[in-house]
Amino acid sequence: LAMRKNAWEQDKRPLSYYDTKKCIPSLKKQRPSLRLVHSQVLQNVTERVELAYQGFFRKLKAGETPGHPRFKSHGRYDSMTFTQAPGGCGIGPDGKLVVAKVGHIKMVLHRPLPQACTPKTATLTRSSTGKWYVCIVVETEPKRLAKLDKSVGIDVGLKTFATLSDGQEIENPHFFRKEQKALAKVQRRLSREVKGTKERRKRRKLVARVHERIAFKRQNFSHQHSRKVVNEFGTIFVEDLRVNRMVLNHRLAKSISDAAWSGFFEMVSCKAAEAGRIFLPVNPAYTSQTCSNSKCGYRRVGEEKLSLSERTFDCPKCHLHLDRDLNAARNVLAVGLHSVGLSQQAPAFTPGE
Repeated sequence: LAMRKNAWEQDKRPLSYYDTKKCIPSLKKQRPSLRLVHSQVLQNVTERVELAYQGFFRKLKAGETPGHPRFKSHGRYDSMTFTQAPGGCGIGPDGKLVVAKVGHIKMVLHRPLPQACTPKTATLTRSSTGKWYVCIVVETEPKRLAKLDKSVGIDVGLKTFATLSDGQEIENPHFFRKEQKALAKVQRRLSREVKGTKERRKRRKLVARVHERIAFKRQNFSHQHSRKVVNEFGTIFVEDLRVNRMVLNHRLAKSISDAAWSGFFEMVSCKAAEAGRIFLPVNPAYTSQTCSNSKCGYRRVGEEKLSLSERTFDCPKCHLHLDRDLNAARNVLAVGLHSVGLSQQAPAFTPGE
């Protein structure tokens, strides 16, 4: 990073990814400690710098004012990548992790590598609580599930995490709110410690453990329910939400962030792609305000528009009485089926919607 900055500031010439990569042998002579690091890891560092500069120039061209790529201190550099696994990092016959120039490391294997797979990269990552993880990327054939004709629309919310168009409901676990007292307690203790002291570092790790516990629970919840949805349905439609805009509402921002809909949708999308299912986000506009009766399609607008506190949808035209979220889920399903050509009927939209 320093070489690229100096080359531009002093000589007004840019250094490319390959120029910096060629300098690694000379840097090893200047700093013998670099010989203790595997060559793949050193080459990956130049690749990370290149990606940082690509993002920097892309934002400049878009008219933004990004910050220049910065140095990372020893305490903030938390990962290293072996680009040619298992050449530098792999799993040995004894079940231990074999890392070049480090040795054999005991580990808890989350799941064995698929048979007849080709390892590509391995990344070792240190978490904020001091735990180490290794992620090995492999090339393998995906396991397809049996074909299903069942389709489902999913409406997400705050009272109920998700409502399926067939009437199933997934309760909202509120993981962050349940841990708020524990988090506030450790944060108060952290605020009393002097910056830079050993005690403050200990308190910071306690705060990180609470956040890690919340993240683990939320991740496990999303994995379990996304797997159930993919196993049960062949075509899955969800709301194409702009969560980054929704959290601008200061009254609902904490609840929306706690629900983590985007993470759930991402897991459903990945599992659906591997299983050979159809996953499609659809336009969520007016799905809560439109009657899901295919022969009606009445939309509540103006003074009739449902507020967030009203949990049932009552249609004044066809007298449909239905839970608000279930009505929206059925509309999501109807819009999705119409978009893929499986149905000719969809909620009424005016031109441009």
